[in-house]
Amino acid sequence: MNTATAISSGNSRRWSPPILVRLSVVLHSAAAVTLAVHPELWAWSVGAIAANHLVIAGATLWARGSWLGPNLVRLPDAAARRGEICISFDDGPDPVLTPQVLELLDRHQAKASFFCIGEKAAAAPELVKEITRRGHSVENHSYHHHNAFALFGWSRLKREVESAQATVTAITGRPPAFFRAPAGFRSPLLDPLLKSIGLRYVSWTRRGFDVTSRNPRRVLRRLTRGLAAGDLLLMHDSAKIVLAVLPALLEQVSAGGLKSVSLATACEEEPHARIG
Repeated sequence: MNTATAISSGNSRRWSPPILVRLSVVLHSAAAVTLAVHPELWAWSVGAIAANHLVIAGATLWARGSWLGPNLVRLPDAAARRGEICISFDDGPDPVLTPQVLELLDRHQAKASFFCIGEKAAAAPELVKEITRRGHSVENHSYHHHNAFALFGWSRLKREVESAQATVTAITGRPPAFFRAPAGFRSPLLDPLLKSIGLRYVSWTRRGFDVTSRNPRRVLRRLTRGLAAGDLLLMHDSAKIVLAVLPALLEQVSAGGLKSVSLATACEEEPHARIG
């Protein structure tokens, strides 16, 4: 059994709604019954539903939370014991920056995971193949990377995830095993969809905010403060500042006795990585 199959098989269990979804269903049902039996309590019922929707909105924006389903925020314990971390890159592949990122990773004998946007992968299939040829993994980051991704209905959400999955699989011959939502905003409908495809949801231990920052030292400090085995870092191979940050980051990883590996490698022996 290869890595992708092993990880996907760990996701093949029937979807079990997280506690927040269960409570929401119960609350909506109770509100409907209350309105039918005691219509004079409509204000309380509407208020309870509104409060519930506010909680769901907060869970959608809580990138590292698990209220809407399992969320991989750190590598498995086995990977941590081996001194492994994972550097992940979002929003590529970029035809100019990604090749330079690959060269820097090669120079430090480091591996990583690239969460690629489907339409960008389709536009640069040879670059995607090069990512995998060098020993990195390519994962699913939706097809178009819409800012409103978390607000999509089921059909559009399904198209975004499945189209990216099919595109990457056709290019690399390996179906992605992990998914990260655009901007980390997670739809309440996403978890059952990922479960049906065999994808695991991933966020991060820490991020450098390299897309919005112009200060490489500040980005590096955010990524390395408290850096430890098992950490999952988020960067962007679409951000030019990464070229200034990555060499220093890789040097600190090596100096700390750590090793950067892909998510596929880190989770190969222990498909049920710790979730948060």
